[in-house]
Amino acid sequence: MEILATGVQRDERPLLERAFAPRHDVRCLETFLTADTLPLAAGYEAVCTSVNAVLDAPVLEGLVRGGTRLITQRSTGYNNIDLDHAERLGLTVARVAEYSPYAVAEFAWTLASALNRRIVRAASRTRDFDFRLDGLLGRDFHGRTVGVIGTGRIGTALTAVARGYGMRLLGWDISVNPECTEMGMEYVELDRLCREADVISLHVPLAPSTHHLIGARRLADMKDDVLLINTSRGALIDSTALVDTLREGRLGGVGLDVYEEEAGVFFYDKSLEVMTDDVLARLMTFTNVLVTSHQAYYTVDAVEQIVAATVRNVDDYLAGRITECTLVPKSP
Repeated sequence: MEILATGVQRDERPLLERAFAPRHDVRCLETFLTADTLPLAAGYEAVCTSVNAVLDAPVLEGLVRGGTRLITQRSTGYNNIDLDHAERLGLTVARVAEYSPYAVAEFAWTLASALNRRIVRAASRTRDFDFRLDGLLGRDFHGRTVGVIGTGRIGTALTAVARGYGMRLLGWDISVNPECTEMGMEYVELDRLCREADVISLHVPLAPSTHHLIGARRLADMKDDVLLINTSRGALIDSTALVDTLREGRLGGVGLDVYEEEAGVFFYDKSLEVMTDDVLARLMTFTNVLVTSHQAYYTVDAVEQIVAATVRNVDDYLAGRITECTLVPKSP
């Protein structure tokens, strides 16, 4: 089978090509699949997309007209896909059910540590041979409180890291994870977590019930020196409310690997363009905000697992199998 893979990073390409060979031919493009790039997919029965693809109803209809029957996405998230319309069109849609939770959890903790110890500012200063310590005062994590919002595999991995630092553990989720309670986590209401935590890390999926889960009210409840970390989905945080909170001089630091309007921005070189997203541009001006470009998952371990799952999705489609990775058609 010939497969079109879009949104492929340069480091990812050899892993994809090696994994699909010799049974399948894969054409890898750095371009993301959108309405503008849809003609590139014509003639490909299987299309392998990234989370930044725009797979709304018109794009799905265009894919079907071009002969596509399978969409396999290289991510666990799939809020960019109109699944109901895909089902009506008779498409098969699959995702990666899971990959290394340590990649994302370790990166989330890296953001928290970098913010706490002012690493970016310190490195920038020393490059200019400025070796003063003014403004670089951090805090011990030991003995302080971490709030983990979402205690699935990634949240559990982050909980283990925080426990290693000797932190008090607070958690919030729709169900209690025994693995976290065994580590000493206390499950509390989200409002209490926001009030008491010194570090808050988000690890829940994006759904209507979690959209802007962290808005103006919960930001107002947080400690003035809290570290807020989001490596999950951008729209979990109301970005406009976040800017307003930061302008008040509140929050010790914010680490964002995701942003609610990142499509069309993250993964692209925008260095020679005017940034037209006023909210993102404003966020980037705060010295206590660290923004990275959706790279938390980006370790060789995680990418190899994502690629392997993607190959299995193609094989399952050809064999007519429905697995835990199949989103459409739904299992009976």
